[in-house]
Amino acid sequence: MPDLPDVEHRFIDLPTGVRMHVAQAGPADAPPVVCLHGWPQHWWIWRRVIPLLSAEHRVVCPDNRGAGWSGWPDDGDFRKPRLVDDTIALLDALDIDTAHVLGHDWGAWTGMLLAVDAPERLRTLLALGIVHPWQPTARAIRNGWRFAYQVPLATPVVGERLQRQPGFVTRVLKSAWGGRETFDDDAAALYEAAQREPTAARAGHRMYRSFVTGELWGSLAGGFAGKRLGVPSRLLIGSREPLGTQLAEDFERHGDDATWDVLEGCGHFVPEERPERVVDDARTLFAKA
Repeated sequence: MPDLPDVEHRFIDLPTGVRMHVAQAGPADAPPVVCLHGWPQHWWIWRRVIPLLSAEHRVVCPDNRGAGWSGWPDDGDFRKPRLVDDTIALLDALDIDTAHVLGHDWGAWTGMLLAVDAPERLRTLLALGIVHPWQPTARAIRNGWRFAYQVPLATPVVGERLQRQPGFVTRVLKSAWGGRETFDDDAAALYEAAQREPTAARAGHRMYRSFVTGELWGSLAGGFAGKRLGVPSRLLIGSREPLGTQLAEDFERHGDDATWDVLEGCGHFVPEERPERVVDDARTLFAKA
């Protein structure tokens, strides 16, 4: 377990069948901020955000089911609504009625599902390094090739072996996806070591498989039509995001208070590349709650 000053660690058995690892910092009675990570990372992605927020907020950073130091779920289900269930169960276990949510990658997708389906548990949503699910058909078709990278990860056997291959995760982090100028070798080695564990590799594979074989097509087929973000929401995406900034367009149309912005020169891993900007935008958003 990597060490970060003033961070405490807990393991909580959730009713969703997951023994969840949670890193926490800040006063217990301060406004809570739940930070949800994506692939191929765990709570350590927030290491540069936690010190900037924890003086005035209770910062809660769980590891997704099967990732980091969290356990394998009893149901083996990695559809994103189950990540929503885990998050709500965690809030209940920590006696948190409502929380601000920061999410990156799958964590941001989970945050959007929360803002649509359970807005009563959120105060605000800041989504990072993600595209939204309200894609017009023509735009989705034009940009469909951008999702091709998910196919190997979603393929049985291949997806797990790829993630456990020495150097694979590091190459992803330091490629066009990552921040060449800010991604440090120690963090890359930490993520790679965690992802080479059989459980984490299997979890990563199933996360992509459930998306490619069902959730993606449900979104493109209009599964989110008529649904709206129920809390003040903001999306930040890097100009070097391989999924393309085009797929972030029109985010503002899907909530009464929704905005988005492009971070020039930034890659996919926004919390690690631009932690100060993330915190600045978070504080501005928190003030609206």
